[in-house]
Amino acid sequence: MAQNLYSPRVRIGNWNEDIYLEEERLKDFLKKRDEGGLLIQRSRRLKKNLMQLSVSKDGYVHYGDKVMLVNPDYAETEADLFLAGDLALSMTPDEIQAHLSDALEVPCGLSAVQTKVPVGRNTFIVLSTDRDAAGQVLRYGQDFCLGITGGFENKMLYLSSDHRSLLKSSRRSWLQEAYLTDEVSYRSCWQAALPDPQLRLEHEGFPVPANARVLINHRHTNRGLAAHRHLPLSTYFGKEAEVVAHTYLDSHRVEKPKNHWMLVTRNPRNDSPTMLDLRGPPAEDTRAVEQAMGLNTQ
Repeated sequence: MAQNLYSPRVRIGNWNEDIYLEEERLKDFLKKRDEGGLLIQRSRRLKKNLMQLSVSKDGYVHYGDKVMLVNPDYAETEADLFLAGDLALSMTPDEIQAHLSDALEVPCGLSAVQTKVPVGRNTFIVLSTDRDAAGQVLRYGQDFCLGITGGFENKMLYLSSDHRSLLKSSRRSWLQEAYLTDEVSYRSCWQAALPDPQLRLEHEGFPVPANARVLINHRHTNRGLAAHRHLPLSTYFGKEAEVVAHTYLDSHRVEKPKNHWMLVTRNPRNDSPTMLDLRGPPAEDTRAVEQAMGLNTQ
């Protein structure tokens, strides 16, 4: 077919058809813009939909709390490391699905990003498998779910994982995949554990502290949630780190910092949106923690 080198204003060939096609494209664009269906508008909703985290008054995580899952900064010896600092677990919709659909598609991917601001794509809700447990303290060894809306209140997605297979694995490392789905099942159950293996059994059943390092293990496969700072994923938000379900052990059979996470809550003093800037006092100094949170005025 010969290429049309003239604009629709030049009345040669199928000039009337070209004018109607151009008008239809403009109408379709204006309709999507008014309904918020453009890709750039959906991207801005995910990135700029600010969320408010929950405040932990007693220093522990409760069912129903809104938290950020943060992989704390640590020294990495790998030469190809491309992301440093605190990394927040975030939802990553597929780019093709984002172009074709106005709603969140399932399953949805996960990644780790450099952000300290709670937005729709990195704010999770701690949910219980028991309907009557809302407001109760989350304890080590208890099953819980992590839900996220992504800024869309009409749909809840749950952090899930399953055994690796030939047809299902992570995109870069080919390990066990971690993803988001709208189905609540045994695949979406997780447990928190103490990073110190010598004290892990003694703390079984103790409350999980907020803003402290914990391990998040998948209940079904017993794999720990991990962030790969050396494996970038190309998304339409930019380059982000891969997140998988895999336990990394050092020579002493202790989980590496890749498996360490923090359930970050909001700063009650409104100096910053999270408690990441107030991590100075040690965990056993409860008076210093209460003073930092503004709960102890003596």
